[in-house]
Amino acid sequence: MGSGKQRWKISFHKSRSTLLFLKKQSPPPKEFLCPISGSLMADPVVVSSGHTFERNCVRACVSLSFKPTMFDGSKPDFSTVIPNLALKSTILNWCRDHFIDPPKPIDYYIAEELVHKLIPTSKNSINKFQLSTDELTRTASQLSITSSEESVTPRNVHTSTVLAITTRPSCYSSSSSSEVEALNSLEEEEFIIKLKSSQVLEQEEGLISLRKLTRTKEEMRVILCTPRLLSAIKSLISSRYSSLQVNAVAALVNLSLEKQNKVKILRSGIVPLLIEVLRGGFPESQDHAAGALFSLALDDHNKTAIGVLGALPPLLQSLRSESERIRHDSALALYHLSLVQSNQVKMIKLGSVQILLGMVKSGHMMGRVLLILCSLATSVEGRAAMLDGGAVECFVNMLCHDEFDSVATRDSCLAALNGLSYGGLRFKGLAKEAGAEETLEKVVNTGNEHIKQKARRILEALRRKEEEEEIDWEKLLESEDDLSRTRCLLGGGGASNSC
Repeated sequence: MGSGKQRWKISFHKSRSTLLFLKKQSPPPKEFLCPISGSLMADPVVVSSGHTFERNCVRACVSLSFKPTMFDGSKPDFSTVIPNLALKSTILNWCRDHFIDPPKPIDYYIAEELVHKLIPTSKNSINKFQLSTDELTRTASQLSITSSEESVTPRNVHTSTVLAITTRPSCYSSSSSSEVEALNSLEEEEFIIKLKSSQVLEQEEGLISLRKLTRTKEEMRVILCTPRLLSAIKSLISSRYSSLQVNAVAALVNLSLEKQNKVKILRSGIVPLLIEVLRGGFPESQDHAAGALFSLALDDHNKTAIGVLGALPPLLQSLRSESERIRHDSALALYHLSLVQSNQVKMIKLGSVQILLGMVKSGHMMGRVLLILCSLATSVEGRAAMLDGGAVECFVNMLCHDEFDSVATRDSCLAALNGLSYGGLRFKGLAKEAGAEETLEKVVNTGNEHIKQKARRILEALRRKEEEEEIDWEKLLESEDDLSRTRCLLGGGGASNSC
């Protein structure tokens, strides 16, 4: 009995190993193989004509304006692309039943090389697309090895499926408009699927890929700034995971760099989330949130809304941040928002004048802060707050001791003082007490022509008789023009850098 049992065991193990071997050697059904790569499809998609391909093979065909001739003589139509989830599930089940590792997506550049080989090299070549029987009946073990070699394995480069769109061949532009539109729609859909995944790793990969793509590709910023994608990003901005929040806000900064995207982003409802991040988000997220608000504030249609939504208090608070980037972007955001009168009134009520004058006196970010004060000095409320806060004495002392880090900063100081000169008798009294006339005479004798003109204008206001004390609107407008020139010198009108 013992030997019988032993023989039975040996026979059983032999039978099982043979079964496994046979299963591994069983060729996959032809419908599981991509007609272009000849490999098991990891990400099958159905095109308009009903044919199924690996996704990156479709991309390569569209990019190279190539339509292969199928075995039945038909041509595929790539105008729309839909994920074939049913076939994907079937392929995965087949791999599991045959003890084979699931296939991995073919790399875009490998797919492009395969398509290049199928493109006729001469006019006499027949545009036929014939794969040998051997190619279509490779063993499962060979297919597994091939798909593994074609994939990108490092985790931080795992987003190759999405990143394939970052560089396109020059002949991409020759594709039909419907195919280009379909490809753009496909790219958007891929990002949305990843960003709405239940897996944090998938979401992170999608955000990193989107951030890299929109960092340098201006055309992709416009294409991808859609309500659906913005909604997906919006849900991740308030994430408790630092990587998701940081990359979500950084990607949004990149999208906001295009002028036509700024109003779209505001209308998506993202601004309140950016404000919350600026108030208490992760440190790197706060950097990007300040940059996003600055970028969005460049559009005149957004200025009032951003102020109404509550961005001014956290931006003022951010002027004291330890991060230099947050301080500078917040200051520039405040400057552009202050160009709207409703925001000027809000800033004055929030005590911005005292904060800004304190920064000027300490020599902290003097150029950008003076730019904001110049803007506030153009309004009646702003002038009153600045006169109350000791701005005249502060500016005169700076001019007297030449405490400036650049010519542009000195110019801003004079522009702000010029704005205050429309404050009437009150300004005259404060200026006289501070010794402004003597200081301005020195400026007239030593400055360049532009500086001299501003100094003379302020001196004229100081020496004007009381009966002539009326607001000269023409000169006030000139002072605002001076402010615009100063802004250009300081680089205050440029957009935030991509992240």
